[in-house]
Amino acid sequence: MARKSAKNRSAKGSGTAGAGPKPLGPTALVETLVGGWRPLSRLDVDGFAILRSRGVTRRANSIVPVDPSTDPGALAEALDRVLGLASASDDPVLVRLYPDSGHAAVDQALADRGFSVEAPCEVLELPLGAKPHAPDPRATISTGPLPDDWFAASWRLSPRSGEGARETMHDILAGTPAVHVGIPADGPADGEGLAEPTAVGRAALVDHGRTRSAVLNQIATDPAHRREGLGTAVVRTLLAASQVQGAERALLEVESDNPAALALYRKLGFRRLGGYHYRVRG
Repeated sequence: MARKSAKNRSAKGSGTAGAGPKPLGPTALVETLVGGWRPLSRLDVDGFAILRSRGVTRRANSIVPVDPSTDPGALAEALDRVLGLASASDDPVLVRLYPDSGHAAVDQALADRGFSVEAPCEVLELPLGAKPHAPDPRATISTGPLPDDWFAASWRLSPRSGEGARETMHDILAGTPAVHVGIPADGPADGEGLAEPTAVGRAALVDHGRTRSAVLNQIATDPAHRREGLGTAVVRTLLAASQVQGAERALLEVESDNPAALALYRKLGFRRLGGYHYRVRG
């Protein structure tokens, strides 16, 4: 991780005070969220994107409608082709659906085929142009390629299961330029560097047209240091650094059954933009 103290970084925003960013259209929102957790491979078929990443994480191993047909017959034929292709792999057949972004017809079609609902999530948004955000003075911030030491801390705090999961997570996180933040619980360990991070976070910088969004994810805190405000400090620092990088908005995906995280983000000013869930073949 680049050893650059947050004290020395500017936190000026790129937007106009009091003016929010232009809303993302349904397709732009879906593409931005996919870009924030970029899969290792993507196959586009009939308005659907089949995402694959060696079976690690739902987000990187699901089918996402991007621009599905509105004609019932054409949609049924497209689903036949897409589900058939997805079934050729050993991964579970999962479809990620954003009903608020034009996926209601696909959702109903999958329900009619016996697909059940799993893992409902909230999509939260915070415009970044209204006021500057201040980084935490303890933070180390790096922008660009995935830093090895940040990834090591992130993996320690939030490992994933499965064969080859560490390598796959590295490749997923390295797929998009991002802001990486680490915060130690007790400040500098010596005069040459900072103590090992006890909280980390990432903001993927995703461009769609002329709009840049910061998709926040991989936010984790050491269980021994929870309730010390480190998660809040990480998010505030990510927001400040994302403003410097020209992001107009911050987006977050939070599981609906995580009320503590939802309360934290709402306290920081995030508001619900929409939601999604997965349909899985029963």
